Amino acid sequence: MPEQPVRARLVDVAERAGVSKATVSKLLNGRQDLSVRPETRQRVLEAAEALGYRPHSGARALAGASTHVLALLVPALGNPTYVTIARGAYQRARQLGYLSLLAEDFDGQEADESFNDLVQEGRVDGLLIASARPGHPLLDTLSRSPVPHVFLNRAVPGSGRSVTMDVARSSVTALDHLHGLGHRAVGHIAGPPGITPSEVRKEAFLRHAEALGLDAAPVASGEFTEDGGGFAARELLRPTDGGERPPVTALYTSSLAQAIGAMAAIRQLGLRIPEDVSVVGNDDLPVAAHLHPPLTTVAMPLYELGTAAVDALVATIEGAPVGDVVVPTEPRLMLRGSTTRPAGPGETP
Repeated sequence: MPEQPVRARLVDVAERAGVSKATVSKLLNGRQDLSVRPETRQRVLEAAEALGYRPHSGARALAGASTHVLALLVPALGNPTYVTIARGAYQRARQLGYLSLLAEDFDGQEADESFNDLVQEGRVDGLLIASARPGHPLLDTLSRSPVPHVFLNRAVPGSGRSVTMDVARSSVTALDHLHGLGHRAVGHIAGPPGITPSEVRKEAFLRHAEALGLDAAPVASGEFTEDGGGFAARELLRPTDGGERPPVTALYTSSLAQAIGAMAAIRQLGLRIPEDVSVVGNDDLPVAAHLHPPLTTVAMPLYELGTAAVDALVATIEGAPVGDVVVPTEPRLMLRGSTTRPAGPGETP
């Protein structure tokens, strides 16, 4: 099957002609208020013809025309958390007459360029940004852009358009459960440094552990993946002073994937779940009930988060004032077989 040609983009024409993307967009879309020299105009037209550039139909529409398309940018499609968020966003968008597109902000991708193109070429009406790490180039781009957008599952200070959940409450819910079972040494597997929900979850864990008077509350960080959870679990379960028992009797992870990796690491260390180490995972998906043993989780309102983000974005598109939104639904403990009371000295649970 012959390889399909790559469609020329606005940025390609701009680079070939030696002008800005904004100039190319305005010139090719017939803006009458654009003042450029004849030779510049000719250079742009020749570049567009040479590259075979064809403006998207949305770019040819009148200013203010709606495509009824939203774009959702997530940090990793491999993170099951975003599957549920994306489903909520997609279904709510359909109810409101919009189509929701999905893109992954993987390492090395120029997300700010890609999303700028989507908006400048009139392909989307607004952006749902779930990958706004501190220092992300898209943050600077959007701060100077009139493009309707909201930050999803990320609190961007000063933006006034963050849609979040009560992340801190998830740590309280997990620790209350484990403390109620009698655990006094609980480890937390946090996400990578700099990720706002993970930092909030970790800080809440440490505060509540102190309030409960736990003997130990160590923290290790890892990616939101099975490997990240396994690596952090081995760090937290490394015996000290030659002891045979693990230094903690329970683990609370930041993601379901981390919990799966942590469970594998516990078994590799010759320990049992939950007899030697209880495990609580953050977020809940159907697979959690089919693990061995079934995983106790803190179910977050991920679907509701997706719907709330679309509601906020569409309201912004329609001219409503922007503002931060916190989904009111509280986390719920999904009690399964991966947690039990800790064994006492010389006791087998």
